[in-house]
Amino acid sequence: MEILLPVTLSSAAAAGILAIWLMLRVGQVRMSQKVSIGDGGNELVTRRMRAHANFVESAPFVVLLVGVIEIAGKGGSWLPYVAGAYFIGRILHGFGMEGGSLGWGRSLGILVTMLVLLGLSIVAVLIGMRVL
Repeated sequence: MEILLPVTLSSAAAAGILAIWLMLRVGQVRMSQKVSIGDGGNELVTRRMRAHANFVESAPFVVLLVGVIEIAGKGGSWLPYVAGAYFIGRILHGFGMEGGSLGWGRSLGILVTMLVLLGLSIVAVLIGMRVL
């Protein structure tokens, strides 16, 4: 039995796993800082909450674009690498939101996310215009 949308399926799974990882990181710092609701004015809680929220803000668009590009039959061999780059960027962003020596991960994660989202959007528009 052939899997119909393997890149989309893998991307959705990666998004779910990454969302859980980010949620656990928020929960961990909430427990250690004794903050049950909101951020309690705690910068680390805020940083981890924003890392999770930033992911949730972009992941649906990326997974959807991967899916429609794959349905259109235009993904080719490049699509899994682009999807993978997105998830690596989001992991770097999650760690980078901590600041310190990993702070560079935030900027790199933002850049990778924006480039992936822009690139997938352009490909989708070109497919829609029947240029690709």
